[in-house]
Amino acid sequence: MKVLIVDDEQLARDRLVRMLAELPGYDVVGQAANGMQAIERCEACQPDVVLLDIRMPGMDGLEAARHMAGMEEPPAVVFCTAYEEHAVEAFKVQAVGYLLKPVRRDDLIDVLNGATRTNKAQLVALAAGEEAQRTHISARTRKGIELVPVDDVRYLQADQKYVTVRHGGGELLIDETLHELEQEFANRFIRVHRNALVAIRYIEGLERNEQGHYQIRLQDVPHGIDISRRHVSGVRKYIRKL
Repeated sequence: MKVLIVDDEQLARDRLVRMLAELPGYDVVGQAANGMQAIERCEACQPDVVLLDIRMPGMDGLEAARHMAGMEEPPAVVFCTAYEEHAVEAFKVQAVGYLLKPVRRDDLIDVLNGATRTNKAQLVALAAGEEAQRTHISARTRKGIELVPVDDVRYLQADQKYVTVRHGGGELLIDETLHELEQEFANRFIRVHRNALVAIRYIEGLERNEQGHYQIRLQDVPHGIDISRRHVSGVRKYIRKL
């Protein structure tokens, strides 16, 4: 069984490597020190199990697990946590393995023996229970899982069953609903149309096109984003507060 170890502390990773070396049938195929590295190594190594620390700087383990849900065959995720017992119960309900720190050898054996590949629905359900916003939006492309910092997103625009994510480096398509994105990032984006959310931090102002329709002007975006009639008044008021 291929195992990926993710922890921001080298000593913690080394300890798990030593413990796994004593167990037959397990092969440590990679290590990572944060959530971003974890996703990259997961794509490259295709592990069966990820031993994933929760508290890490930058992208934490919970968000990393959510992005792993976008992989064709998500690995089994075993969270390593120092949480109290009542908090750990939440992970058990989602059928995701967990280990309390400091990890004991017997506990490691038990959780690995019961580890199976976690399906996408389980990982999404786990992430849905978290109140923290994602720091990145992920999309599955020919390159694998691509991550875009939310702070780099200019606008989100729905087109049938997909949403276009316009960011500083181009565009990505994601399989999420605009409504869900609006709820999650309500403090960062404002709805200007039934099919569009724009990033508050990149708003430069309002303008009218040749047909007299209102559009919102965004930094680093060469074209205006249409504002529907029902949203013009609200957008105007919001911009005056900026």
